[in-house]
Amino acid sequence: MTVTYSNYINGEWVSSVTREVFPSINPARTQEVLGYFQKSNAEDTRHAIEAAANAFSSWSRKAAPLRGEFLYKLIHLLEARLEELAETITREVGKTLREARGEVNKTILSMKQLAGEATRLTGQTVPSFDENVFAYTVREPIGVFAIIAPWNFPLGIGLWKIVPAILAGNTVVFKPASNTSLISAKLTELLIESGVPAGVVNLVTGPGAVIGEELARNPLIKGISFTGSSEVGLALGKAVGARGGKIQAEMGGKNPAIIMPDSDVDLAIDCIVTSGFFDNGQRCTGTSRVLVLPEVADEVKAKLIARAKAMKVGDGFDPASDNGPLADENQLQTYLHYVQKGVEEGAKLECGGTRLTDEGRGDGYFVAPTVFTGVTPGMTIAQEEIFGPVISVIDVRSFEEAMEVANQVEFGLSSTIFTNDLNKAFHFVRGIQSGVTHVNMPSTHFESHFPFGGKKISGLGPREQGESALDFYVDLKTVYIRP
Repeated sequence: MTVTYSNYINGEWVSSVTREVFPSINPARTQEVLGYFQKSNAEDTRHAIEAAANAFSSWSRKAAPLRGEFLYKLIHLLEARLEELAETITREVGKTLREARGEVNKTILSMKQLAGEATRLTGQTVPSFDENVFAYTVREPIGVFAIIAPWNFPLGIGLWKIVPAILAGNTVVFKPASNTSLISAKLTELLIESGVPAGVVNLVTGPGAVIGEELARNPLIKGISFTGSSEVGLALGKAVGARGGKIQAEMGGKNPAIIMPDSDVDLAIDCIVTSGFFDNGQRCTGTSRVLVLPEVADEVKAKLIARAKAMKVGDGFDPASDNGPLADENQLQTYLHYVQKGVEEGAKLECGGTRLTDEGRGDGYFVAPTVFTGVTPGMTIAQEEIFGPVISVIDVRSFEEAMEVANQVEFGLSSTIFTNDLNKAFHFVRGIQSGVTHVNMPSTHFESHFPFGGKKISGLGPREQGESALDFYVDLKTVYIRP
């Protein structure tokens, strides 16, 4: 029997006022319904916001180190339920069980890094010009924050937004992506079991346009932390900013990899396959543009095409699978659209570009890893985020041209270069317009104790994670005291 899940508002699981539900399905077997979830509206969202606002007073006054005690139990629960959570992610997102376990492990590491933040809500003591004045700063909670999480890393991103917000003393309304409502409900259950009080975290599922509109316009929402497309993030930022609210948005990427003639080409190919093809390229930091110089162009293309053709695409629970299905019908149609666009604009489709329906894959959103060559910098597939397993190889004549092309997009999230020339590596690091960059590593590599975020239309507001994790969720107060 398929379970119907409720919203979680003010410590209770409640149905939407609409009395409507929607399904979450398995993208590998689209006839399999994983659960039904509340199709909430603006009224439901207001109830959640009001519950969070009512809980703010008592939660924000609680001593910060005591606020953080729930996190120790949360880490234990994540470790104890790693396999259950990973299996849920594979069923709902489609990624392989290997990748799903990786997400849970990354989430655990992130929570361990955050575990001490409640005891490090520090300010500064700064000498005053007046010897009779004692001056210092404190960081204070603000109010209710909306957390809007994506579907590609629903557990990890959901928690590394929610946890800093409530550690800082705020309360939260959590709106997950609709197609990952099941893992988001389990995430909420973990927070409840960890001891987070009623009203501090509230879950509302349903259409993003309806719920997002209320979150953006409601004056009780002091800020929104969002991960998703640049189009939606920029629109949210405009709406929230118009009423004086705060926005933190981690958005799209069109991430370049430059392969220099002196590089280890096999290492470069391994890293590009990891970052551009695994998880179906459904990572905002994934490599989607490979910039090659003439000396290594033929070798890079041949090896990348061979690796793409050799990848096994199948159910995520099959240990032999390198990739599972795309996340949903929308992602499938996006992939097919950009493949067609690439062909129409004159790029050479070397491999992939098709939906896979044989070998028992006809009921899922399975697609082939795809390589285009002959891509020029102005082509649509070289400019727009595809969020699928599509890599565009662009020929450049020099390092200087590679740098120019790498920066010739609206995005600026991640990047990487493959070289054994230290001078070139540092020149690249200084000149690349991205918030995260790498040398001889996959563009998807990140560690949770370092700040994360992008430039240009890839990011708005303070960075997430690392020492910056709580910056978005606090106000700074300067205090002057004359005894």
